Amino acid sequence: MGEVKLTNIIKRFGNVEVIKNLSLHIKDGEFLVLVGGSGCGKSTTLRLIAGLESANEGTLMIGDKDVTNVPPKGRDIAMVFQNYALYPHMTVYDNIAFGLKLRKIDKGVIDQKVKEAAEMLDITPYLKRKPKELSGGQRQRVALGRAIVRDAEVFLMDEPLSNLDAKLRMQTRTEIKRLQKKLGITTVYVTHDQVEAMTMGDRIAVMKGGEIQQLATPAIAYEFPANLFVAGFIGSPGMNFVKVHVSDMDLEYVHVEAPGLKLKLKRPKGTPQMEGFKGQDLILGIRPEFLAVVEEDIRSDKGDWQPLQTWVDVVEPSGSRTFVHLSIGEDYKMIAEADTIKVMRLNSGSEITVWVDAGHVHLFDPTTEQRVLSTAQEEI
Repeated sequence: MGEVKLTNIIKRFGNVEVIKNLSLHIKDGEFLVLVGGSGCGKSTTLRLIAGLESANEGTLMIGDKDVTNVPPKGRDIAMVFQNYALYPHMTVYDNIAFGLKLRKIDKGVIDQKVKEAAEMLDITPYLKRKPKELSGGQRQRVALGRAIVRDAEVFLMDEPLSNLDAKLRMQTRTEIKRLQKKLGITTVYVTHDQVEAMTMGDRIAVMKGGEIQQLATPAIAYEFPANLFVAGFIGSPGMNFVKVHVSDMDLEYVHVEAPGLKLKLKRPKGTPQMEGFKGQDLILGIRPEFLAVVEEDIRSDKGDWQPLQTWVDVVEPSGSRTFVHLSIGEDYKMIAEADTIKVMRLNSGSEITVWVDAGHVHLFDPTTEQRVLSTAQEEI
C-alpha cells in the first residue's frame, strides 16, 4: 500500500514555524499536487515525506509503517528533482541503473528494468549518451526513468518541469500524468504553477503560510474555493473581487450593492445562515468567464444574467480568447473573458453593458476571508 499519512506535523527552522500542525492523507495510487507560492511550505512538506527533513512534532506513515524517524533510504520512496540530479560522467543507462546497482540487484534484472523504463519513456536511442548530450526534456525523462526502476511505493516530484520551456513543459506534464496512471504509484508533486496543479492532480492541496488552505479536486477548488486566497490563486486570470454591501436579504435572495453595481443573488437550498451579514460589507468574487461582454452570449444560456455598466480599459487578445479589462465606477476593476472574434471592435474608453452570471457568484467574509456563499447549485 502506497498510502501516505501526515498527522499533526509541525516543522520549525529555529524559532520560525514553517509547517503548522499539518495533517494530510494521500490515498494509495493517488496523484496529489502540493501547490502554492514561494515560502508556503510545499517543498518542506515534500522533504519531510522523503526524510530529508525531520518533523519537530507529529507522525508520518507510508503504508502501514511509521517512518517518522526512518532515514530516506528506509522509506521506499523515489524522488525526481528540479535540477534532474544526474551524474554527468555516467551514461543514461548507468544513471538509470545506479540505484539498483547500489542495492546489489542482479545484473540481468537491472538490464531488463532499465530497458523497460527506457522504452516506456522513449529514450532507448540515448542509453549510451552522457547527460550533456541530451536536451532538457530528455534529461528529465532520464530522471523519471531512474525513479521508475526503483519500484518504490511513492514517487516524490519537486518542481520537475520548472527548467523546461513552455511547450516542452506542457508535453512532459502529459507524459508524467500518463505514466503515473499506467504505473499506479502514489505520487506527490510540488509546483508553484497552478495550471500544472489543475491539469495533473487527482486532488490538489493549496498551501499558504505552512497550512493547507483547501484540499480538493481541481474542479472543486476552482468552482468552490474555500477562501479568498484559493479563489485568487487558482485560475488564470484569477477571480475578480469587488467589495459590496449587503443591502437586503431574505430566505431566497441576497441583495448586494457597490458603486455602479447592484445584484440579486439567489441562495441555493442548504445555504448556511447569513442573517448576521445583513447590512455588512462582504467581498464578491466572480471568474472572468462568467462576465459576458456581448449580449448575444447570454441568450441561449440558462445562467442568471444581470446587467452591469462598465468602461473598457484594455483589450488583451490571447488567441481564440480575449481578456477585456473593465472599470466599474471609479473604484473597481474586473477582467472578462470573451470570444476574440466577438470583441475585435471594442475600443479602450468605450462604455458597455456587461452581463454578470449571478448563478456563479461567491461571497467572502472580509474578516475571516472564508467563503460564506456560492450561488452555484451544488459542489461537483
